[in-house]
Amino acid sequence: MEQIIQIKQYADNLRLTQLKNAPEEIIHQAQIDKPTYMEYTHALLKREVLQRQKTDFDRRLKMAHLPTNHDLNKYDFNFAAGITKPQLKQLRELLWLEQNYNIILMGPSGTGKTFIAAGLVFDAIKSGYRAYFMTMEDIIMILKMKELTSAALGAYNRLLKAHLIAIDDIMLLPIKKQEAVTFFNLINHLHGQSSIIITTNKSPKQWSETLDDEVLATALLDRLLFRCEVVKFIGNSYRMENRLTIFDNTEKSIQISSG
Repeated sequence: MEQIIQIKQYADNLRLTQLKNAPEEIIHQAQIDKPTYMEYTHALLKREVLQRQKTDFDRRLKMAHLPTNHDLNKYDFNFAAGITKPQLKQLRELLWLEQNYNIILMGPSGTGKTFIAAGLVFDAIKSGYRAYFMTMEDIIMILKMKELTSAALGAYNRLLKAHLIAIDDIMLLPIKKQEAVTFFNLINHLHGQSSIIITTNKSPKQWSETLDDEVLATALLDRLLFRCEVVKFIGNSYRMENRLTIFDNTEKSIQISSG
């Protein structure tokens, strides 16, 4: 019994979670299987490594803040036009991420831009990368609050060390001048050392109108488009075409009558 207690203590000091939590089970199984010293050592270390990998994956997945739907295996190619099966397959191989390429997904709302961006972030996390999915509003809030709260500063520092950041709905709403400047500084810092996925329903030429600063918009686009693939989507909104109803009938049209 004393040896079991010491094993747990040693395992705790060495951060061997599996051995710390279940030494009796591991030892009992070894007594049954009677592995060689080599086999036992290999199995013990493998168990610890797999647990650490799972813990790391779960942590990075939680920090990514992905939307509920992000499984690219379920992408509907029959709905919106803009990306083909071979193109998506190539993107999912993540070679562009290793080369610090950016991706801009541009098109009307509801055509699958967010779904693909989130899916690529998920694929990156599965491959061991530090990747995050955020809205433009999330980014601006972090930049505004990083000097005021430790939580925002921690989030900002994680962005600086990210391999991939997906920014959803960029330039959807007007941005104040100071917010635009701090956002540019972030992009400028990430330029060449991280990959960025942008989803937007506005063309790059319209960004200057949202920023109300043509010079700043040009500088921002210069960083993003230098090593970049632009994917243009067309079609109707998938959400509107497949919206759910609380009524028993299947009629989804909305009729408004006066009176």
